[in-house]
Amino acid sequence: MASSRCPNERDLANSPNGDTNRGQSANYESNSLKMRLNFHTPPRGQRSRPTLEDTFNNISMNGGTVNGSSLSQSPRSSSETRTSSGKRPQLNLNFKFPQKPHRLEDEHANFRQITRNSGLLEINVNEKIKVTSDELVSEGELGHGNCGHVHKMRHKERGTLMAVKQMRKSGNKEDLKRILMDIDIVVKSHDCRYIVKCLGYFINEVDVWICMELMDTCLDKLIRKLKQGLPENIIGKVAVATVNALHYLKEKHGVIHRDVKPSNILLSRNGSIKLCDFGISGRLDNSKAKTRNAGCVAYLSPERIEPVDPDFPVYDVRADVWSLGITLIELATGKFPYPKCTSDFEVLSHIVKDDPPSAPRSFSINFAEQNDNISFRYSLRKDPSARPKYQALLNHQFLKYYEERAVDVGSWYHDQLQKMTEIENGS
Repeated sequence: MASSRCPNERDLANSPNGDTNRGQSANYESNSLKMRLNFHTPPRGQRSRPTLEDTFNNISMNGGTVNGSSLSQSPRSSSETRTSSGKRPQLNLNFKFPQKPHRLEDEHANFRQITRNSGLLEINVNEKIKVTSDELVSEGELGHGNCGHVHKMRHKERGTLMAVKQMRKSGNKEDLKRILMDIDIVVKSHDCRYIVKCLGYFINEVDVWICMELMDTCLDKLIRKLKQGLPENIIGKVAVATVNALHYLKEKHGVIHRDVKPSNILLSRNGSIKLCDFGISGRLDNSKAKTRNAGCVAYLSPERIEPVDPDFPVYDVRADVWSLGITLIELATGKFPYPKCTSDFEVLSHIVKDDPPSAPRSFSINFAEQNDNISFRYSLRKDPSARPKYQALLNHQFLKYYEERAVDVGSWYHDQLQKMTEIENGS
């Protein structure tokens, strides 16, 4: 296999956003985020990475702050930051942002429109048939999160395998919006090879099933199994796939993902890399997102934690660019990007106050160089106005190189699976 490193010529590595980092650390003593923190820790083994929307539902505006005030609750020990399954407990914060008037009847109308295609399943390439959920049998759980469970399922008669996300229906407006958004985006994104393919969906009285192509693993599980980071050529292909997927969502559908992280990037046996999970994606208004829904706390950009105007917080796709930068650093190191934090509150503090984490120095200058005028690190500039958007990223030397370079991701993954099997068997 060819070398995994990107060329180091500095004259080829000049960033389109080559200006020096104008970002300044957020004012850590401001009064913009005064709040009381209420921690909710689910039973061990059922914990999932916290989302900022989870935090939205449990705040009092009197008490501790993200800006350095002491907490009424002592931090968890470092051993509790991740469970044995590798998942972190939830942190509950809530910013009281004004919301646009919203009619629940509109969501129900959209839901009724979507139900018309319920049960139409792509059982083979270019072959769709009408089926019921009873015709699918589970072959085990693949994972679970805040929105539901994902099972590996097989069509009884045809034998077609698929991944099925199962979500409970409720009368809750936000739950309904999540389900609608997830279905709407994944169905409309059938023409993007970097987004997981939807095979169909079922809408029943009590739940909703979204059937997707079966991928082999997510990158979060992969680095935990490998117990090490990924080589640069694989990370390069991950970056290419993810930026193209995010760019497609923005340009084709006017959508921002808002939950970019390793667990939402999938890998297949043949080496395909695809983005998934669009339940908390948001519609862009004049290229800006204004709603408070958000994703996993550890991958939030500084401007989403501490907005310039807390009463009217706005952000754009550069918030997802930050999340991608943190994700790639985690894939490079094989470790959670804030390993010294003993609580999720500390993670938020580090994001706002400290320098972002760095890639290993063994990587090429186009990825790891501390001078962010040269390296991909400029995706982690604190000042969002100095951070690149998708087109600038696609023109960066790091992405251009791996866009053109042939990397056999499938063979690399096969080799890793073989090594892990040998280790498990003691050979």
